[in-house]
Amino acid sequence: MIFRTSLFLVSFFFINLSFCQDKIIIEKKYTKAIKRLVKNKKVKAAFEHIVGLETKTLKRHIALTEIEAPPFKEEKRATVFAEYYRDLGMDSVWIDSEGNVLGLLLGSEGKQTVALDAHLDTVFPEGTNVKVRIENDTLYAPGIGDDTRGLSMLLTILETIKTNNIQPKDNLLFVGSVGEEGLGDLRGVKYLFRENGPQIDSWIAIDGGNIGRVNNKGLGSYRYRVTFKGPGGHSWGAFGLGNPHHALGEAIGNFVRAADIYTAKGPKTSYNVGVISGGTSINSIPFESVMEIDIRSTDPIRLEAMEGLLKKAVRKALTHQNELKRQGPELTVKIDKIGNRPSGELSDTLPLIQRTLAATTHFGVEPFLTRGSTNSNIPITKGIPSVTIGRGGNGGKAHSLGEWWINEEGYKAIQLALLIVLSETGMN
Repeated sequence: MIFRTSLFLVSFFFINLSFCQDKIIIEKKYTKAIKRLVKNKKVKAAFEHIVGLETKTLKRHIALTEIEAPPFKEEKRATVFAEYYRDLGMDSVWIDSEGNVLGLLLGSEGKQTVALDAHLDTVFPEGTNVKVRIENDTLYAPGIGDDTRGLSMLLTILETIKTNNIQPKDNLLFVGSVGEEGLGDLRGVKYLFRENGPQIDSWIAIDGGNIGRVNNKGLGSYRYRVTFKGPGGHSWGAFGLGNPHHALGEAIGNFVRAADIYTAKGPKTSYNVGVISGGTSINSIPFESVMEIDIRSTDPIRLEAMEGLLKKAVRKALTHQNELKRQGPELTVKIDKIGNRPSGELSDTLPLIQRTLAATTHFGVEPFLTRGSTNSNIPITKGIPSVTIGRGGNGGKAHSLGEWWINEEGYKAIQLALLIVLSETGMN
């Protein structure tokens, strides 16, 4: 009874969520184009081939999961992923200076380049046990869904295209990107879209979620590391020195009070002090106190405003704590901006978004538009047609040691991704 009640509540949530969205309109020309495409003999054969590759897809999925890819240390997984590209007949393969694994399939016309991306990195630090444990039909391992499943999907799509002699008209760039998670700050994609980066005209990312997710809006975030410093000393013998922890605590209080008032109205904006560190022992005045803060908003202007509130709160705490000290040098503070994910959104009338929506409906699923913090944030803010879609199957507890994934019709997400790709690149 509890399970059924929970399932009902989840279903009720998503039903109501869909009602809260603006009505999605899919132009008939895109629906008709998708219907024509799925009737193509090569596409039909490709869909069957994807189903036939289920065992191999899962094998590669597990193998890649069991290669550590901690933040800023994705090299081992990148090397293996590049070898998969080569073994499957990619036209050209290289790892760029940022660490992204790139594979290019040349189109018959090559007038444009469409990118298909999944990220290599996970949130888990070096030394995490990433051995996959299988219980019944469930796979358990850190990173099993986010985003290693996406990597295995790319390989299956590549193998399917090559085996079935599918020839896209546009170039197709396969991307295994670095730095999507956490303090990676989208560094891999930022590097790709630098001024002298490769030409990318459309961007399709595969990340968390099921079939139906169509992410065309980037959720912006600013991240900071605030560090208070002082001389430090014995809690009794050096009492009266400025205390960095006291200053940090006051700064948090100042910031939360101001941020709570500001975020109570207007476009949704969030704030979170996620990490606090420093100090050596209970009876020592610390010489350093550090906090890391995440601020997010749908509106770039509000991110700037929140930054102002944070700086004011920190300065006020510093001044007050220096007034309270009875001896020794003054405390100092440094505010480092350690993350900047831009926000933006694309119209759902863009051809890529329309094709994604139309392709999704082919699988009997009602698509829903979302806003998220994904690799697509960067091309979205540059006005480049971009979308993030789900990796399919069924999973949960992402970013935790208990992360799990079940291959419930996982092949459909691969078929969907291929359909979107071919509708965007065109095919001979």
